[in-house]
Amino acid sequence: MRAVLRRLAEAAAVLFAVAVLTFALARLAPGGPFDRESPLSPEVKAQVERFYGLDRPLLAQFGSFLGNALRGDLGPSYKYPGWSVQELIADKIPVSLELGLWALAVALLAGVSAGLWAASRPNGLRDYLAMAGAMTGICLPVFVLGPLLILVFSLRLGWFNAGGWESASDRVLPALTLGLYYAAFVARLMRGSMLEVLPQGYMRTAKAKGAGEARCYFCHAARNAITPVVSYLGPMAAGLLTGSFIVETVFQIPGLGRFFVSAALDRDYPMVLGCVLFYALLILICNLRSDFLLAWVNPRLRKDI
Repeated sequence: MRAVLRRLAEAAAVLFAVAVLTFALARLAPGGPFDRESPLSPEVKAQVERFYGLDRPLLAQFGSFLGNALRGDLGPSYKYPGWSVQELIADKIPVSLELGLWALAVALLAGVSAGLWAASRPNGLRDYLAMAGAMTGICLPVFVLGPLLILVFSLRLGWFNAGGWESASDRVLPALTLGLYYAAFVARLMRGSMLEVLPQGYMRTAKAKGAGEARCYFCHAARNAITPVVSYLGPMAAGLLTGSFIVETVFQIPGLGRFFVSAALDRDYPMVLGCVLFYALLILICNLRSDFLLAWVNPRLRKDI
């Protein structure tokens, strides 16, 4: 219980620091939320700023936002009148979370499988092929891989749509684009960990007791070798959440990432602050769950959680 309370206190401090930095950076950016191609008259602009409280000192604006946020009110959106920030987040976050879960499944399935396949024959052909594929995945960012997949599988082969989020097939290319990049890191982690575990003494003991090669490899070695992958789940989840900004824009997915990008361009301060705090909270939750999952996989770490 003491460890959980300590983690919660650390999370609250991190969220406060994120809120301060985001508020400051958003206000330091040039332009304003109502600076358009056809600018408002000074009188109308003054009334609009008075309505949203933008005529108050910055410290008072931040204090008001923080107090409302603690009550669950993130304020109204400047770009979408009549909508509050929490309503927009609640409406769009299911799409982003679904994309992240599909990408996480791709990253774990492809990465763990490739790592196990490579470690079964170290310094052999399958090892070289798997690690060459992993290095290619690391070198290809999502904003390059996404258009390449659209060019091949949508425009040339016609197997999938180039954008949208209507049918089940629309999930394939975005999930591959976002998941394969992190699958490359998972594959390298899994391979390296397996090569450290396989020569251990308990592996020789298991074989001496008559355990089959497949049981030794998958049940004994893989279970212990997967610890670095579990440790990587927290940073990977953070990368999947932030990487969805680009993927949602490339594939025209109506998720929260596209709203965040448009809010930053339009200087929609409440939307930017709400999205950043929401994503920061999700990342903290993912890191905490990763720590507890790691303790479940490795009982020796439970005393540190």
